[in-house]
Amino acid sequence: MSTPVTRRTVLAGGAGAALGLALPGTAAHAGGHHESSVSFTLDARTLDGGEQVTSVTLDTRRLGSIDPAGLTPDTFSVHAKATSPIPIAPGDLIFSEYDLDRTVTAARLDRHGHIVLELSHAEGQPGGGTLGYIVSRGRNVRLDLVYTITQNTPIVRRHGSPLTITRFVQGRLSNPEVDAFSHHVSGSGLKYRLYSPARSPRHGRRPLILWLHGGGEGASLPDDYYDNETTLRANRGALGFATPEAQRIFSGAYVVAPQSTSYWMEDGPRFAPLIREVVQDLVRRERVDPDRIYVVGCSNGGYMSLEMTVAYPELFAASVPICGIVEPLGGDGPPLITDAELAGIHTPTWLVTSRDDDTVPPETNTVHAHDLIEGSLVTLYDKVVWNGYQFPGHWSWIYVARNDPSYHGTHIWQWMACRRR
Repeated sequence: MSTPVTRRTVLAGGAGAALGLALPGTAAHAGGHHESSVSFTLDARTLDGGEQVTSVTLDTRRLGSIDPAGLTPDTFSVHAKATSPIPIAPGDLIFSEYDLDRTVTAARLDRHGHIVLELSHAEGQPGGGTLGYIVSRGRNVRLDLVYTITQNTPIVRRHGSPLTITRFVQGRLSNPEVDAFSHHVSGSGLKYRLYSPARSPRHGRRPLILWLHGGGEGASLPDDYYDNETTLRANRGALGFATPEAQRIFSGAYVVAPQSTSYWMEDGPRFAPLIREVVQDLVRRERVDPDRIYVVGCSNGGYMSLEMTVAYPELFAASVPICGIVEPLGGDGPPLITDAELAGIHTPTWLVTSRDDDTVPPETNTVHAHDLIEGSLVTLYDKVVWNGYQFPGHWSWIYVARNDPSYHGTHIWQWMACRRR
């Protein structure tokens, strides 16, 4: 028997279902198939182009010993619906809401006895993303996700009769890389996420990497939307520095990702002391080495990384502005960072961009800054391509998140790790 159950139906079904308990039913269908209720999690990964739900895990531990040989991609069907968490004004656009069937590519049993349904996903493939981009706001928001699971054939158990799950209760969105960053709010109200390295008696104070997000990951204050989430789900900028490879290169590093309450470039001089407050608090509270604090930012955050080294020339050991904005987009108005300010930067700086960036023109921004910042390095890509997939030219942060830029054989993470204030 095939039984599709939506999250709304389950939440109306009583306390046992709402708790997501795996309850073997006392009633039996014709043929001896028992009823049961299970919860499930949405398993997500942040790809270079943004977070996607890549599998669904059913908590089937209490259903008895399941025969994995009886599981096929056709045992279950998965439908996904993603909608905006805030109202969309008439005539406005949001990318990427969806309402579609997800393709199950494999069904397997993990070592805990959970059934895992692997879902088709890839860079640029619609229907699996967790974020939506509201055009008028220029913001990403975390979509409301409702997954409906349908069982098409009974589950074969090693002992006992076949089983049909009659209730599926949607649980949390699980992304281990994102979940490794804890939630915090500074004294001035700036939200941020923090990755803390593993404790080790062999290490003393650790480096701190400050990641400053792009314009699409700030808050949307007219809607009171300030999630402290999209900074880690939109790209791998901060996550890259928390990977085992990066942690080995930096000998264990804290990674902090504050979230703007608007756009960094909208009011950079006001945001600078708020960001410094977060950094100083971490130096006091955690085992942060004040001589090894690094600032990295993309687009809006690339501007803000330059602004931070202008405002606090003695704070950082190195700066990595990625496709950073120096001149106002469109060419109207005074520069966001003057030539004199750029020429006065003495923090070791490595700039990165792509020549086909049609959002932040490279010549008048990154190249111009490189010409004025004494001793700075610059990496200019022709286009942004990773694992055979071509991204928009503005997304050159992908290369830094993968430790790709190099100079005379030294990659950018290693260069950063060697810098001391």
